[in-house]
Order: sequence, then C-alpha cells, then structure tokens
Amino acid sequence: MHHSDLPRTLGALRSSRFFDQIQPDRALKDELRSNLICKLDRGEELFPGVRGFDDTVIPQIVNAILSRHNFILLGLRGQAKTRIARLLTRLLDPRMPYIAGCEIRDHPLRPICKQCSEKVLIHGDQTPIAWLSAEDRYIEKLATPDVTIADMIGDIDPIKAARSGQDISSELTIHYGLVPRANRGLFVINELPDLAGKVQVGLFNIMQEGDVQIKGYPVRLPLDVMLVFTANPEDYTARGKIITPLKDRIGSEIRTHYPLTLAHGLEITKQEAWTRRRSPVELEIPPFIHEVVEQIAFLAREDKRIDKRSGVSQRLPITALENVTSNAERRALKTRESATVPRILDLYAALPSITGKLELEYEGELKGGDAVARELIRNAVGKVYSSYFDGVNLRQVVQWFELGGSLRLDEDMPARVIIEQLSRIQDLLPSTKKLGLTENESDAMRASAGEFILEGLYAHRRISRNEELEFVAGDRLSREERSREEREEQRRGFDRQRGSSGSGGGRRNLN
Repeated sequence: MHHSDLPRTLGALRSSRFFDQIQPDRALKDELRSNLICKLDRGEELFPGVRGFDDTVIPQIVNAILSRHNFILLGLRGQAKTRIARLLTRLLDPRMPYIAGCEIRDHPLRPICKQCSEKVLIHGDQTPIAWLSAEDRYIEKLATPDVTIADMIGDIDPIKAARSGQDISSELTIHYGLVPRANRGLFVINELPDLAGKVQVGLFNIMQEGDVQIKGYPVRLPLDVMLVFTANPEDYTARGKIITPLKDRIGSEIRTHYPLTLAHGLEITKQEAWTRRRSPVELEIPPFIHEVVEQIAFLAREDKRIDKRSGVSQRLPITALENVTSNAERRALKTRESATVPRILDLYAALPSITGKLELEYEGELKGGDAVARELIRNAVGKVYSSYFDGVNLRQVVQWFELGGSLRLDEDMPARVIIEQLSRIQDLLPSTKKLGLTENESDAMRASAGEFILEGLYAHRRISRNEELEFVAGDRLSREERSREEREEQRRGFDRQRGSSGSGGGRRNLN
C-alpha cells in the first residue's frame, strides 16, 4: 500500500485491513517474534552483511527474540555489534500507526498518555492517525557518564506548564526522555557500563515494572519497548561499572567474536573495504595481498605485546586494505600507468592505518608501534608465503643472492622496471605460477607476485635486507644483523651502567 493510501483517522483505521494487525494486545516483542518466524519459515537471510556469526551469534539472537527477551551484545570493538542492532529493524512491520502528534507514539486503540486519552475521548473516530516506518522506530543512544535521568526518562517542563496553565504536577507538563519516545520501538544503548548507576536504576524499573518517577511525581507508563544493549566484556564484568539488578533483568547475554577463520575475515574485509572505486587507474588486488592483510589482524590478536582486553578491530584489515589500494593508485598516477596491482611494499606504506588500531602492552610500548606493526607484516607474509610455497624449491633464487646479488625495490617503481630487476634472478618469475598467475598476466601483477616471493623468503630468513633496504644473501644479513644487535646490546649495557654508576664510569667501562 502506498504511504498516501494509509488510513488517516481512527475510524478509517478500524475499517481497514490493518485493524487485525494492530490489536492492542500484540506487543512489540510479539511483532518481532512473529515476523522472525515468517522469515525463518521462508529461509530468508536475517542479518545481511554480517559474516561469520551464522553458527554462533545469530542462533542466540534468534533464541532471545523468540523468548521475547531484552538482550545485550557483549564483544570487543569492531565486532559488528551496532550493525546487528540496526538490522533488527528488518523484523519490524513496514508501517505502524500512532495517534498523530503524540510524543510517545501512542497506540490508537490503547493510548497511555493523558493527552492522547483526552484526544480520543473528544474526537472519537475522527482522531487523526499518523504512520511510522520501521526505521523511525529505532532509537540509538551512546551511553556516556553525563547522560542524566532527565535525558533517558524525562523531566517536568515548567514552560509547558506555564503555556498550558496546568499545575506543575500534571502529567501534561512532562517533557519525555528518550526511552518513552522510543515507545513501540527498539531502543539501543551502546556501551551500557558508561551509564551512571542512578540512570541504570531508572532503566531497570522501566524494563520490569513500567512505572517511571519523574521529579518525584509517580507516572505509570506501561511502555512497550525492546531494549538492546552493547558493551565491552571487560567493562561489563568489572564490578561497580554495572548494577547487578539491571544485569539480572537483561534476558540474554550474547557474546560476539572476531572472525574464527581467515576465510570469514576475508569475506568481511572484501565486503567492507572501499576498493571498488572510480579511478583513472584500473585496480586489481591479488588473493595473496588480501590474505596477508587479513593475516596481520589474526596475528595481532594473538600477539602478547598487544592488549587483549582492547582487541584488534576488524577495521584494521579494512582500513589497511583501503590504504594499500590507495598507495598502489598513487604510484600508478605518478608513473602514468593505466593499471596497478598492490604490492607488499604498499603494505609497509599503509602503516598509518595499522598502528593506530593496536593498543600496546608495556613490552610493545618499549618496542614502538611502528616496529611491532612491521614485524606483524613480516610474519603475516611468512605465513601466507608458506601456504603457497610449502615444499617448493626456490634454491636458485636464494643462490642468486648468495653469489653476491643484491636488489633494491622501491614502492614508487613502475611495474616494468620491477620486472626488469626481477628477471635477473633465475627461477623467480616462473615461480609466480604457484600464486595462480598465467603466462599472459600484466606486468603489474607479475611485479607484485615476484616481490611477494622475495618478501616471503625474507620473512623466512632465507634472504635478508640490509640497512639500505636492499635484499641481500641471508648470511650477509645475519652478519649485519649480528653487528647491529651487538651495537644495540652495547648501547643498552652503556645505558644501564650509566644509570647505576654515573656517565663517566659507564664510558670508561665501555672503552
């Protein structure tokens, strides 16, 4: 039915086909439940765009809605909690009638506020009706410590009282807060533990008893609201952050998680990253680049130098992939190439999109965000390289370096220049077939694949990189690395001695 054809008065609504749907005893949670049952019956996708939760989180949400529970999504950052909450509107009716002008969207057949009760008594079947879409019935609030009871529940409005000539204690002088205004809809509170304790008390009263006290005046409002909360498990389980009676009244506690497999992570990142873009340059991202970017996040989540309680958001691989793509695009614009393929060097150029998303522990702080991120890239390359080249003989490539060869690749080099450089190394370019490349691949793709192989050998310490960032033979590097480590060790020893016995003693001992 077109929006303009919807009944506009209470009388027209009573005689319309909507009448059976809007019986006053059909509460919001019944509406969500019956629409969910229909979707399950038709085999529809419940949360489009949410990947990796099909066997874990989504069945638990389905159970909570079928049980008519308010629920909380507990999870670290970047686990699609807010996205899931917003997708719940798909379980609402497309249109919902309410008494026109009502601040708390009263049911036309059962008004709960005094103003609407009086309106229906006076106008009867001529009472004007307005309609809300499913999206209009979704209200979201980010909890912060400064949110007050007045914001959430409401307050007495002296100006309203003065204008209407009402007594200040009259229900008609109330300015309603967010929760009453979400009546007959979904009210989502993000980061629940950040709400002040007294506001949490106000919430659990609404959840259980439906009566609200505003500035000491008891107002019974049987609100029809579905409450959905999100929180970080660390805050939620911390004592004093959340009051236990509220916890007790939340029907289901559902834990979200990061992708459990690399394949799920890849799906999410490909879906979310802005890589299909309008550009004068033709962009193609090879699978091994996607895999390395995703692997960085998986390794970071396991790394002892990175704070587990903060987590490593799925936004890390998403923004890193966007930045990698942009660096490849920038290079092509600079070198006037019509097509480009991202390389591992572009990943090092994308460090700004990685370092900000890693909350470091003390050990990580000592090393520095940049160094930790570089190490993660190197380890990720090593892991992905192993998946393609396990058992493949690349002795010839390693030998080329052992016989004195060295090679410097720069992120701004055009593909043809890189191909010229890589062609000098026996067996290197033919080995790119293992990455799924064919004979007629573009130079850009072959350059990216060849460079990936060298980075993989470097990650496995079969070849090295010197201080000029040239690939060199492994033993040459280990000599250089050893001398660099010795210098570093000496410097640390020097610092320790200087700390304990004064700078002069330290210098003497070192000499």
